[in-house]
Formats: sequence, structure tokens, C-alpha cells
Amino acid sequence: MPAPAKSVLPVVLLGCGGVGRYLLRHIVSCRPLHANQGVAIRVVGVADSSSLLVADDVHSSGLDDALLTHLCAAKSAGFPLSSLLGQGHCQLFQNPEARSRVIDAATTLGRTTGLVLVDCSATYDTVNLLKDAVDHGCCVVLANKKPLTGAYEDFQKLVSNFRRIRFESTVGAGLPVIASVTRIIASGDPVSRVVGSLSGTLGYVMSELEDGKRFSEVVKTAKSLGYTEPDPRDDLGGMDVARKALILARLLGQQISMDNINVESLYPSELGPDAVSTEDFLESGLVQLDRSMEERAKAASSRGNVLRYVCEIGSAGCQVGLKEVPKDSALGRLRGSDNVVEIYSRCYESSPLVNW
Repeated sequence: MPAPAKSVLPVVLLGCGGVGRYLLRHIVSCRPLHANQGVAIRVVGVADSSSLLVADDVHSSGLDDALLTHLCAAKSAGFPLSSLLGQGHCQLFQNPEARSRVIDAATTLGRTTGLVLVDCSATYDTVNLLKDAVDHGCCVVLANKKPLTGAYEDFQKLVSNFRRIRFESTVGAGLPVIASVTRIIASGDPVSRVVGSLSGTLGYVMSELEDGKRFSEVVKTAKSLGYTEPDPRDDLGGMDVARKALILARLLGQQISMDNINVESLYPSELGPDAVSTEDFLESGLVQLDRSMEERAKAASSRGNVLRYVCEIGSAGCQVGLKEVPKDSALGRLRGSDNVVEIYSRCYESSPLVNW
């Protein structure tokens, strides 16, 4: 049987932190699989917050696998992209010229061979670049939630051609939540409500709290396991869950912003980053929350329920925070850092579609 015709897919990656580097390694390791599928993913450029490393000729070549492997190792060790010059056929551009070079690539390839712009950064700063790429006929793939959670007009622009954008990994830690919601809506079955536990960190904390462990100790353990951000308040404040909820709410047609979401923080403002350092919060702030969290967990248990940190999106709006749920429900059975989402619609009203 003849080999399938090869389809070349040029890619520019924005952000080479942990997620971006994992993606590059995955692309390199999957070359044999892609070859069998008749696909060649050509990484023509990689950008970090200050510069862009781009192939000499984006029309005909990309950054070779040896260079991509060196890049991942260099960035893991804290070296800049400029340290890779001379190791392959590539050029380096510093901001703001780097942005114009990405647009040049988008203009050149967007309406010919095609170009995929993959955003694995963690900033709002990429949104204008992404919108320009959409204008030039490029496809956009997002792991970064922030471009979809800024101004509603930016969200509309990015999803205006839904066939050219993918953002499944912005919600649900890889669960097919976006695909499930969009397919239900596309079938003519209106989604009435979405309820989910969308933070692996807070899912772990709540399930450990259910076992009678102290809140402060559980959070510290979660940090040691790498579940939390360097400052756990970035997770405990609920804003990451709120961004995911906002994306889902907008997908359901709600023209809302972050200001419209009621978010419950698990720590008071007097223990916030502006008032207390990360070290002091870990050493003396967390223990101040133990009693109230223990009382809430025990009260829930007395009613046959457990606490979960959830988002709930419905006709009444969008709420994010602690909620008592039945212990034998999908949310109640959740353990560890897993995510779960329940989707209610006309067809799934009494028995929701559950994504684990």
C-alpha cells in the first residue's frame, strides 16, 4: 500500500514554559505516528515573552528536531532563546520586531499552505496577535485561557470562524468539555446548565478535607506535590476556575465578563497577596482558615453531603465557589486532582451528560 500523501502543517508556538516545552517534545516524539497519518508538523517559530526564534525560510523548512530538543533543554535550564543561535538554520528577533515577524509568517502562509498559531503562554498580551492571525486566515489553538476571558469583543473575534479555533485544553484539564457543549448546541438541544469541578488543585484539597484532614496541611501537601501555583492563593482565590467558567458561559451565549461572575475566595482579603507575603501565608495564614473549613466540611457531612469547589452556569448567571453536593453524585465521588463536568440540556435534563 502506498504511503499517504503528506500534508504539511506549519506551526508557530507562543510560550515555551512547561506546557509549551511538553508540546514540542510531544511533536518530536510523535513523528513516526504523524508520518503514518500523512501529516508533517513543521515548527517554523517559537516565541517566549521577549523574542522569537524562526526558521530561515518558513516556506520550505522548519526548526529541526535537534534544535527543538536543545530549545526545550535550554529553556528548562533558564537560558534565553538567543543561546540557540548558531545551532540550526534560524533567526532571532527581539520584541517588538518579533510580533511583526509572526504577522509576516501569518500573511505569507495563512492563505496558502496554512499556519497554526499555538498559544501556550499565560498572558493577555497575545490577544491582538491572535486576532491578526485570524484575519490572515490562520488557525488558532489555545492552551492559554486569557485571550478568551478579556473583552467580549475579543472572544467574538477569535471564535468568529469556529472551524479555525481549538481551545479544548482551556477548560477541564483535557476533558472533551468544549466539544461536548458545542456538539449538543449544534444538534439543536439547548444547554440549560453546566456544573463542574474544574480545578485539579481544589478538587484534591476538597477530597482530602472530606477525609478529616486539616485545610492548612492539605494545601501544603498539594503545593509539595506540584498541584498549586508557587503562591497557593492563585488557586485558592478561585480566579482560574472563574476564567474557565467564563469561557463556558460565553460558549452558551452569555455576553458577560469577569465582573459578572460571583467568585468565592477561600481566604479573606486580609490574607491576600497585598497584605501578606507567600511565606507568611503558608506559615501562619493558612492555619487561621482551619477551623472554618473544618466546620463547613462537618456540616456538609451531617447532611450526607461533601464540599466541592464548583462553577455553576445557568440562566441565573455564573457562580464559582464552595457548594455542598450529595456524596454519591458525580461531583461528590470525585477524588484527587481529577475534573468532572455535568452538562444539562433538554435531552439531558434528568440525567446529565457527565465528563470525567
